[in-house]
Amino acid sequence: MIATLLVDFSPLKPDFGLLFWSTVFFSLFWLLVGKMAFKPIVKALKDRQEDIRNALDAARQARSEMSDLKAENERVLAEAREEKMEIIKEAKVSANLLVAEARDTAKAEAQRILQQAKVDIETAKMAAMVDVKNEIGAMALQIAEKVIRKQLSDQPSNVAYIQQLMDEMDRGGNRAPSPKA
Repeated sequence: MIATLLVDFSPLKPDFGLLFWSTVFFSLFWLLVGKMAFKPIVKALKDRQEDIRNALDAARQARSEMSDLKAENERVLAEAREEKMEIIKEAKVSANLLVAEARDTAKAEAQRILQQAKVDIETAKMAAMVDVKNEIGAMALQIAEKVIRKQLSDQPSNVAYIQQLMDEMDRGGNRAPSPKA
């Protein structure tokens, strides 16, 4: 019987029963596969598509944020450069002011030292002049004393005159009378 069925079987000319049952089984198979397999596959594909879309949106957003951050970094760097230049400029101005102030202080100190030296030189000069005058005065007194001694020792009238001067001084007179020669 199986052998007779196989002999009458022709795939090019199928029997109606075979065709009917093949169609029913094929439809049931596709219905089951569609319900059981295709829905999860389609859902997985849609989920994957949504994930890819979200990832692309996140990448676009990250790229946008990165460009914003890059612009912000460039702005901050530009501000830092400007601030650095301002600090350098202020440091140079401060250094120049310190140098000028030190120069002015040094000039003032030099002027003070020079003025003090002039005063010291003038004081030393005056002291030397006073010493010279004192020496000259002392020498003049010594010479005058020697001359007067010599003159007084020789003449008796000079002794009387000296005695008269001493008497007047004792009485309180300040002026010496003019000599009577």
